[in-house]
Amino acid sequence: MSSDFDRRSFLKSAAIIGAGSIVPGKMTAMAQNTNSEKRSGGAIPRRKLGKTGIEVSALGMGGYHLGSAKTQKDAVEMVARAIDAGITFFDNAWDYHDGQSEEYLGSALKGKRQQVVVMTKVCTHGRDKNVAMQQLEQSLRRLQTDHLDVWQIHEVIYDNDPDLIFRPDGAIEALTLAKQQGKVRAVGFTGHKDPRIHLAMLAHNFPFDTIQMPLNCLDATFRSFEQHVLPEAQKRGIAVLGMKSMGGSGEIVTHGATRPDEALRYAMSLPVATTISGMESMEVLEQNIGIASGFQPMAANEMQSLRDQVKYWAADGRFERFKTTKMYDGAEGRKQHEYPPTSELPA
Repeated sequence: MSSDFDRRSFLKSAAIIGAGSIVPGKMTAMAQNTNSEKRSGGAIPRRKLGKTGIEVSALGMGGYHLGSAKTQKDAVEMVARAIDAGITFFDNAWDYHDGQSEEYLGSALKGKRQQVVVMTKVCTHGRDKNVAMQQLEQSLRRLQTDHLDVWQIHEVIYDNDPDLIFRPDGAIEALTLAKQQGKVRAVGFTGHKDPRIHLAMLAHNFPFDTIQMPLNCLDATFRSFEQHVLPEAQKRGIAVLGMKSMGGSGEIVTHGATRPDEALRYAMSLPVATTISGMESMEVLEQNIGIASGFQPMAANEMQSLRDQVKYWAADGRFERFKTTKMYDGAEGRKQHEYPPTSELPA
């Protein structure tokens, strides 16, 4: 979905980064136990992707926002800049901008595919294994590659999604088959609605390699993935991919709950393999590179202080609208679950 906030306001808030001091501190106890980081000078740290043997940058580039770039040329230039800065993890999904996001990324990675980790998502939304495998082939063509490093089931956000995914001939069988065929190296799932649904997926005890979820300083005290799903993923050795560090469309920052550097540092300080951030312009990309380069994790007391600071805004989910409304739910999923498209909803 398109952003619903004033980007200039976002960038104005970002300017505070230069004036804000980053307080060095030891990593939180949770992060100390799980994050093994490699770095060189002021470079963006790299971390292990769980048990996969894959190494990824601690900051990842979001695929939806890449597809929002003004032109394909802009997208190609942004990907080149991201790689030069040390970003190696690139997110995407079969349905982002009706395939345009995958096409942009595929063009941008010509001659650079071996330097990066490519993840995209299958958007069956209840449909069977055959549909999933067809979507995989389409994604591979758009991305101009013969394999994916990570393939995830997209937007597991409806209460009956786990049952539909794990039914006989369901999408979960496609994950197993694609891995057996060597078309994907690692598999997982993603969602942004409710930690209960993530836990219902994990209850099937499928050997997921990755799991993607919203992780930010507000989430810690409202319908919290950090409190309920993150520990379970750690226990199982599943690599966690964080997203929506600033609220999905930057609401946490643009409404004044916190600064961009605080928001992104908090998310990156959690025990995650990477934090995926939407960056549809060079300005936002440079902002996030500046925060991630030479990254130092927040100390436990800093993290708690930030949670306390934003507790009022966290209480009703007003800036985590992906949890409390349907405005962030993708068109393909809405269609398969027979919800009206956004265009038919009242203003």
